[in-house]
Amino acid sequence: MKRITLLAAICSGALLACTTPATPTDAVTPAATAKADAGLAAAIANPARADANKVRDGARHPAETLAFFGVKPTMTVLEIAPGAGYYAEILAPYLTAGGGKYVGTGTQMAAVADQTKWGVQTYVPFNATSGPLGAPGSADMVLTFRNIHNWLWQPGFLDKAMGDFAAVLKPGGVLGVVEHRADPRPETVANGRSASDGYVAKATIVAAATKAGLVLEAESEVNANPKDTKDHPFGVWTLPPNSWTSPRNQGETPAGFDPAKYQAIGESDRQTLRFRKPA
Repeated sequence: MKRITLLAAICSGALLACTTPATPTDAVTPAATAKADAGLAAAIANPARADANKVRDGARHPAETLAFFGVKPTMTVLEIAPGAGYYAEILAPYLTAGGGKYVGTGTQMAAVADQTKWGVQTYVPFNATSGPLGAPGSADMVLTFRNIHNWLWQPGFLDKAMGDFAAVLKPGGVLGVVEHRADPRPETVANGRSASDGYVAKATIVAAATKAGLVLEAESEVNANPKDTKDHPFGVWTLPPNSWTSPRNQGETPAGFDPAKYQAIGESDRQTLRFRKPA
């Protein structure tokens, strides 16, 4: 069983939220793995999901990850940069069926294209200069999967992003983060870019979220991968699903490069963090 560590006390069999802000050095308490409800389990098992996404389930643990974040079918959930729609095709039908709402960041054109696939009808802009993600206090949950390293490459973007998330969340709302984990080594810096190889230190994420007024409530090891040595020739993108074989996957593959080595490692070691906006 994957070990989930919670920054919370266990009292009379119930998990009670911390009342004091957590820091990266706070002690953590083991707790049982969260389980998906029947509707979420059905959305994940839906045979209509894209094959390219279904094969990633063993590395991404969608049921355990979303249950850890506390997603419920009645929630308004905003996903940042859905990309190829791995989580969108799970969350959008799940939330629609339960009376909730899925919101992605992207373009209206993407919404039209994705409506027939996932039932996504609402997209909002999100970038280094975009406006609010929605009315203040209108979202129950904001989720971001493997995006934060990109924001570190533009000065001020991470702080802006965390401020946007805090503003759109309701009091008591949740920010769920999954990100390639640099720890225990430091973040790399190359050409003036932090996390240049795609791996981000936990302290970087916690500091930005704390600055925006969010509290680290819990963390999970559900997406950990101890086989990931984090010293790959083309950064995290050497690993699946990108599986680069040259810098930026352009040009010739270096002599002696063995792609099977990186396929055997699997997807990256990832931190899974749950933040909460104080009520």
